[in-house]
Amino acid sequence: MTLAVRDGLRQEVLEANLAIPQAGLATLTWGNVSGVDREAGVFVIKPSGVPYEDLTIDHLVTVRLADGAVVDGGLRPSTDTETHRCLYLAFPSTGGVTHTHSTHAVAFAQARRDIPVLGTTHADTFNGPIPCTPDLTAEQCAKDYEYNTGRIIVDMLEEDDRKAVEVPGALVANHGPFTWGITARKSLEHAIVCEAVADIALHTLSLAPAAPPPRHLLDRHYTRKHGPDAYYGNPDMTAVSR
Repeated sequence: MTLAVRDGLRQEVLEANLAIPQAGLATLTWGNVSGVDREAGVFVIKPSGVPYEDLTIDHLVTVRLADGAVVDGGLRPSTDTETHRCLYLAFPSTGGVTHTHSTHAVAFAQARRDIPVLGTTHADTFNGPIPCTPDLTAEQCAKDYEYNTGRIIVDMLEEDDRKAVEVPGALVANHGPFTWGITARKSLEHAIVCEAVADIALHTLSLAPAAPPPRHLLDRHYTRKHGPDAYYGNPDMTAVSR
């Protein structure tokens, strides 16, 4: 019997995982999405190594947030499960986490470089550079490697939930991007944007060294989509479709 989680969570996590290859964010099985049910104290995540074309809702694995124990599902969860769990524990605003090995974001991670803010496309979603972590130590790799992968992100952001909201993603040095959001779907959207702005940044930097744009321009683009004075989009599309 499947453990009860909030309505729609398992379907949302399934659809977000299936969208990873559709968005060109992964080769083979190089990516995963999870979504959390904080009231139930669990999160749902893709199983390890299952090809996207074979993935069904019954394959998804439910993991206890408190200790990482599998509480529902017949397969092993993603090897990145403990990284997801660490991010959920540190950032209470986070409802979903995505990890991919998308080409351009990984290039920045392998160069151990932040993805710089070079224009408004970046500033629409990320209120600052997408930061790259320091290298993990030998000790961090030898024991609890996946949890420490999350921990190094958390430490870099000073365990500050506000920072995690304003810049909902990070690069793990020599590894790749992790992004998060208020839902599993939103964390995937942030992964798509992360890859897009990394691609744009590489093209920009190939043309010439680039100075950051004026702060007032970046602030205008971020605040028109985020915060109490946001005015981008239409919050209720149901009335339009009637």
